[in-house]
Amino acid sequence: MRLRREAPTPLYLQLKNALVADIGAGHYKPHERLMSERELGEKFKVSRMTVRQALTEMIREGILYTQVGKGTYVSESKIKQELQTLTGFSQDMAARGTVASGQMLEARVIPATLMLAAIFAVPMNTEIVLLSRLRLSDGIPLAIEEAHILHRVCPGILDYDFSKESLYNVLATRYNTILVRAEQTMEAGLATPEESELLKISSPSPVLRIERLSYNAQNTLVEYVKSAYRGDRYKFHTTLQS
Repeated sequence: MRLRREAPTPLYLQLKNALVADIGAGHYKPHERLMSERELGEKFKVSRMTVRQALTEMIREGILYTQVGKGTYVSESKIKQELQTLTGFSQDMAARGTVASGQMLEARVIPATLMLAAIFAVPMNTEIVLLSRLRLSDGIPLAIEEAHILHRVCPGILDYDFSKESLYNVLATRYNTILVRAEQTMEAGLATPEESELLKISSPSPVLRIERLSYNAQNTLVEYVKSAYRGDRYKFHTTLQS
């Protein structure tokens, strides 16, 4: 693609669009190294400053990523997560043909704090199961999830290995607890140093912070979960109707 200097669109944006088109056409595969700034400048006959501006914007949008001292690489396409149905991470990944796994960060019973007591509408110090996991797809870390569940709903649940098993599946099959609806909020944020290390992203990097309240058929709140999803790998989609 030849860049048009006489066009009203800035050269860096034309270059960005050309590279995005090349990636979309499969000329560059995920995790393939891009040409150097010098090589791109020579190919498109633009300055290195113009190239750098185009690449910086693509990195910011998660289309590319850098490895210090090695170059610039094409990112995996973002996972499109629909918001119409209530599913767990394991179910989402299975639907995409990938293998979900987890790394346990914390698993214990804790007394309900003032905040948790208010969320679950229970007295303080009520037993709450805390399950904190790093969620992976085909071995790639995608999210950190911290789930809180009423212990009385699932006594003995800590006997299960949730680095391998699906929490929602165990709740349904072992405790006859099926989650049928949820209320969810999302906001953008920056990963903490600890989150960056676990998710294997540079710091600071964007994350999608999600809080979800999940209910059973009796409209009882069963689970409160806080998650941090990699902003470079996830996008969420919903359909709005008037």
